[in-house]
Amino acid sequence: MASMDSNNAQLIEKHTIGYVPPEDRHGKVRDLFTLWFGGNIAPLPIVTGALGVQMFHLNLFWGIIAIVVGQAVGGVLMALHSAQGPQMGIPQMIQSRAQFGSWGALLVTVIAGVMYVGFFASNIVLAGKSLHGIQASVSVPVGIVIGAVGSGLIGIIGYRFIHFLNRIGTWVLGIGIAVGFGYIFTHVTTADFLTRGGFNFAGWLATVSLSALWQIAFAPYVSDYSRYLPEDVRVSSTFWATWLGCTIGSTLAFVFGAVAVLAVPPGADTMDAVKLATGPLGLPMLVLFLLSVISHNALNLYGAVLATITSVQTFASRWIPTANARAVFSVVILASCCYAAIGASTDFVGNLVDLVLALLVVLVPWTAINLIDFYVIHKGKYDVASIFKADGGIYGRFNPQALIAYAVGIAVQIPFMNTPMYAGPVPKYLDGADLSWVIGLLLTSPLYYWLATRDTAYRRQVDAGASAALR
Repeated sequence: MASMDSNNAQLIEKHTIGYVPPEDRHGKVRDLFTLWFGGNIAPLPIVTGALGVQMFHLNLFWGIIAIVVGQAVGGVLMALHSAQGPQMGIPQMIQSRAQFGSWGALLVTVIAGVMYVGFFASNIVLAGKSLHGIQASVSVPVGIVIGAVGSGLIGIIGYRFIHFLNRIGTWVLGIGIAVGFGYIFTHVTTADFLTRGGFNFAGWLATVSLSALWQIAFAPYVSDYSRYLPEDVRVSSTFWATWLGCTIGSTLAFVFGAVAVLAVPPGADTMDAVKLATGPLGLPMLVLFLLSVISHNALNLYGAVLATITSVQTFASRWIPTANARAVFSVVILASCCYAAIGASTDFVGNLVDLVLALLVVLVPWTAINLIDFYVIHKGKYDVASIFKADGGIYGRFNPQALIAYAVGIAVQIPFMNTPMYAGPVPKYLDGADLSWVIGLLLTSPLYYWLATRDTAYRRQVDAGASAALR
């Protein structure tokens, strides 16, 4: 009995947002490749990748080029965040307190939590539709609940189980999508498979942006899955394992979605197109993607829970969240998302894409500030104890330099935005192209560096953080 209790304790993650001490560090860098490769071959990236040819009217060639460019660029930012995990041993949103202050980081934390709740809800809708497609007697609402519960159990167990499932998923999903590609390319029946659509600058840039933002959307929680690695793991090793896993996995999924919708007559829903295009493999592919979305969605629930706990802990610094607290928050978020998803409109996923594009406007400057602060200013040396103090310790409750750069980073993007929720004045001169995220990155980074390095008090804080890290 004692052995069984010990095994359960090891299986269920005991840490939530706290620092992971060296004795609890484990795993190999290659686990990051399998996590992000397996986690990205799922229905939502397939549906998102199809938008390049469905919504933006690109042909297959230009659609693939846009997807590859976006994934490669966005993946760099995502992987740079991942490389922070072994160095700090704490979740990404908690670490943001070192840049924004204990209260200043709250806005970004809440936004990240809302975004991951949106991702979780959209994925359980896709799970419900997939299950209904596999077995018509199972209604979509029942499928939504089944998908949510499956993801919830994985998320509650936590870090080790998530990594374990994705090690298996890398092989199973990798082989499955390769076989799917092979079948489609050898059984194409549409005469315009290669010629449907064409090239337009706005559509191409929109697809690049959507592809890059898919990667950037992982930034607020990517280091949550590298923080358990031994602290002597090299930054470059963490970077390349993450970048290769995430960009290859998501590129395959995005391209698969584009290929599937072009292989069938126009007008088909993406997942219906996958089923039709893969012929006798259609049903096994749907089963495979159903299992994938359940496993992948655990990451979104896990991230949403950590963001929520981080937000609450900001006002209750003496509270030490446990595995039980993580389980309770998981159940509450899961139940809320099921209720919302079951009552959602039929265009739920499309509405989610609009929401994510809007939310990423406020996450892009956070990414710039976090990376400049970690790699250029602090060089990875922080006072972890201060990060968990109610008053922010040496980092304070608010960091004016970060908050000013953050506000400016949001403001400069507004004229360049072109989303269904809002369109600025500039895109009409660029054939509708949305350059907001590029502008946000290019302007926020040097502005924050200039503000931070010219401030004497902030330079003293950097020195204090480095000294504390060496003790």
